[in-house]
Amino acid sequence: MVQGRREKPVARVRGSRARTGARRPARTPLRTAARTPAAESRGAAAGLVTAEEAVEASAGRRPIRWTPAILLLGGVAFDLAAPAPYTASPFFAAAPLVAASLFPLRQTVATTALALIAVCLLAELHGVKDPAQAATEIATVATVALLALVINRVVRRGDRRLASARGIAEAAQRAVLPVPPARIAGLDVAARYVAAERYAAIGGDLYAVQDTPHGVRLIVGDVRGKGLQAVEVVAVLIGAFREAAEQETTLEGLAGRLERALRREGARQRAELESFEGFTTAVLGEIPRGDSTLRLINRGHPPPLLLPGDGEVRPLEPETAALPLGMGELGAWPDRVTELRFPEDATLLLFTDGVTEARDRHGAFYVPEERLRGRRFPGPGGLLDALVEDVARHTGGETSDDMALLALRRPPGPNGTVPPGPNGTTAPATDTDRSRR
Repeated sequence: MVQGRREKPVARVRGSRARTGARRPARTPLRTAARTPAAESRGAAAGLVTAEEAVEASAGRRPIRWTPAILLLGGVAFDLAAPAPYTASPFFAAAPLVAASLFPLRQTVATTALALIAVCLLAELHGVKDPAQAATEIATVATVALLALVINRVVRRGDRRLASARGIAEAAQRAVLPVPPARIAGLDVAARYVAAERYAAIGGDLYAVQDTPHGVRLIVGDVRGKGLQAVEVVAVLIGAFREAAEQETTLEGLAGRLERALRREGARQRAELESFEGFTTAVLGEIPRGDSTLRLINRGHPPPLLLPGDGEVRPLEPETAALPLGMGELGAWPDRVTELRFPEDATLLLFTDGVTEARDRHGAFYVPEERLRGRRFPGPGGLLDALVEDVARHTGGETSDDMALLALRRPPGPNGTVPPGPNGTTAPATDTDRSRR
């Protein structure tokens, strides 16, 4: 292995050893519509953020929390500057209402008290020329303030229920898509799940990475559809991947196992539903032990990106188009494995179409190759955080689809090579590959 050289990946495609004699299907159009360290919050610690949260994290604390104080000070200034017929009671009535939705009960009570004190002191300062009008203003502010306290209790109760529901969703997220270790078999690893909607903590996007006797194997995919049905399919796929990644000796065999798992799930759901049209776009990857080879199978998914570490970004397009997983009933064909070099200090970036289909206000799609080119990142976690924030800025926080992201970096030196397995299992590159390095 030559260290210190970065070469353009040379890819070659080999046929399937898992399924032979199959015919190749025609090209079919696929669907075209649809964490800063991640430990800053409980959701971020689980690799879970939303587009809105990414915008807020980059913009800092919003000034809206100062609104009640601004209303109180503005009311005092208006009352002192305005002629006698005019009143500032609308300012003092609005302050508790705004505080009720922003602050807990104690701060809402404090804002209410300040509003009532301000009304009484200003009335005393100007002299009570019309007792009925002064009493009406004080009664109005007091009534609205009491209403604000009731609203505060209702809002806080709803927040607690929402927090409980989100906690359950995050627990389900971690159970179905557990956060991978930061280091697997000598590779630096990071993953993120970005929900398009706040509090929608789980959906149909998936990722998994696993150390196996055959090397490090990984998957990133996107299940068609949303809701609980998509989550069920994600659970089925992740379970099938965990088992098959250990047992199947080839990446083609792994893809076949996932195809059969989706076929069984489709048969089960068709028995319960009038119609079922399920498929999953996915990229399967393998980094053999004792080698710097990267093997990929792309089943109708956005191509991964290879960042060699010098600012370049190289899309890893498959040479042969393939249908997504779960569409085997349309025809049988051999999977094609693309082999290329995974050089030292390079990062492999995989993502779902929530990235490539993100649009700005003018309808322009996000192009990760262009946005990441020329930039350097401290590691896979920094890369994913920067990508999430950049997509959020591109869309203004209004993304329409979830995003699953996975990044693996092969660090320089001997630590960047996947070591041999416990039984000395290795999968060396072919002589052809070595001749191309």
